[in-house]
Parts: sequence; structure tokens; C-alpha cells
Amino acid sequence: MTMSRQAFVFDMDGTIVDNMAFHTDSWLAFFARRGQVLDADEFFRATAGRQGSEIMRAYLGEQLSDEEVGLLNHEKESVYRELYAPHRRTVAGFDALIARAEAEGVKLAVATAAPPANIAFTLDGLDLRKHFDAVVGAADVARGKPHPDVFLKAAERCGVLPEHCIVFEDAPLGVEAARRAGMRCVVLTTTLPPSAFTDFDNVIAIVRDFSELTTELLFG
Repeated sequence: MTMSRQAFVFDMDGTIVDNMAFHTDSWLAFFARRGQVLDADEFFRATAGRQGSEIMRAYLGEQLSDEEVGLLNHEKESVYRELYAPHRRTVAGFDALIARAEAEGVKLAVATAAPPANIAFTLDGLDLRKHFDAVVGAADVARGKPHPDVFLKAAERCGVLPEHCIVFEDAPLGVEAARRAGMRCVVLTTTLPPSAFTDFDNVIAIVRDFSELTTELLFG
């Protein structure tokens, strides 16, 4: 079976790897050092899918220069990598799904709000980069999710029309970005319950992990 005009586009954090709790913990620790005590669930719902620079300015002030934001992001991401490194692994069924997709000619892409260092930490740390036809991150687009830019660029780099892409996401902002891109979406409940996604008309499946997904089911 050949599906050369179709693509799977994966968000990375919370989707390929189940790490969003570690991201949230590192953000909360980072802001606590600056006197801000934040609610973890509220923070995740407000920021998942947004770029680090957007989060920094939202919580610390729009007046921050690019240089200041860069230094602050480096500090926060260092905390995250230290917390998550011992737990780094793919979500159940992911490796089998992409192996089948590759064999059937489905294009594979990553579309994430993560900066280059975190993309390397995950994709290279797990030896996954070789599987992807395109990797798009925060350094490649000006706007984070819910804007559709990162998904549209991933489709463009794969040479696949947006309507022929299926996005895998774990956060409402990401699902909304996929909707604006004209892409169908599979939600993984690694971070939030199914009820958080009931209002989206582009969601075609809500699953715990990748173990029961097949290309035939998703493209059928």
C-alpha cells in the first residue's frame, strides 16, 4: 500500500514523549525563583504549545529584550532537561506506528514549539531524527500555537497538502492550530482528559497511546 501524498505530523512534547509534567514542573520552579507561585493545571492549559519566548513575556513582561528572553529560556530549559533525562522514552506504540508508516510511504514530520536544544535532547537522545522527513520547531516560525504556522511549514517541507496530514497532539492549543491549518487531529490523553477536546470538530480519535492505531484506520 502506498500513501505518498499523506503525512503524519507529530507534536513532540506530551505526544512522542510523555514529558509535559516535567515541563510544567520546570516552569513552576523557574517562576517560583522569581516570586511567582502558579497553579500547574491552569498554567499548562494557558501555555501548552506556545513558544518559550511568548511565555516569558506573558509572565515576566513584554519589555524583555530578545537577549534577555534567550538567557531566561536557557535557564528554564536546563532545569527541564535535568528533571526529565532519567525518564526519556517514547509513548507506547509510537515506534511501531512510525515503522509501519515508513514502510507504507507515509511522510513523517515533527512540528513542535520546542527550541533546537530540546528537539535535539529528545529526537537525538532517542535516535529518532532519522525517521522524519521534516522537523519544524520554535526557531523556524515566528508564532507558536494556536497559530497554524508550525504545522503548515511541516506539510510544506514534506510536500503534502494540509488536508492530507494527520496531526498528533496532546494540548487544546495544538489541536486548534491543526484546525486552523486544515488538518485532522488525533489526541493523546497523556496530559489532559478527553473532555478537554470535545469542542473540536477536527479531532478524529482520542486515545491513551499509539498502540491501537494503524495507518489503515487513520487514513481509511
